[in-house]
Amino acid sequence: MDHAGHHTDAGPGRADHIEYADRATRGGRASGASWVTAAKATLHCLTGCAVGEILGMAVGTALLWGNVPTMALAIVLAFVFGYSFTLFAVRRAGLGLKAAVKVALAADTVSIAVMELVDNGIIALVPGAMDAHLSEGLFWASLLGGFVVAFLVTTPVNKWLIGRGRGHAVVHAYH
Repeated sequence: MDHAGHHTDAGPGRADHIEYADRATRGGRASGASWVTAAKATLHCLTGCAVGEILGMAVGTALLWGNVPTMALAIVLAFVFGYSFTLFAVRRAGLGLKAAVKVALAADTVSIAVMELVDNGIIALVPGAMDAHLSEGLFWASLLGGFVVAFLVTTPVNKWLIGRGRGHAVVHAYH
């Protein structure tokens, strides 16, 4: 297959996305994505989420904010950093800002949302975790434990999305 159309200065066009989606589904059935591909996509997403989540939790806790504003800040920053990692990568590949924002939103929204729901749910459910201070092991154990569980839950979601030409599959056209 000729891949020359995938590497232009302006990045792939709509036809390339359709071609990628067509390759992802054959005969009405999803061809699937490998677990390695799904794990890499999830790890990429988790990296951005973790930076934002840790920063938000640390800032909110250090400023003695309540649980709701601290968690809200952490979630907002997780989305900001999660999207920014993808934006940086596709912009570096030559995509314009408007198109890059669309790609990042398509690639990361479901993954980040699932990850945030799971890891914040873990933190909220661990007794005392939201009231723990930065110097306490409970703060860090619940935060990091939430990331592990979020990774395990989000990886199959990303595998399903990529196998259908969605989620992180839209970014693959720019690598």
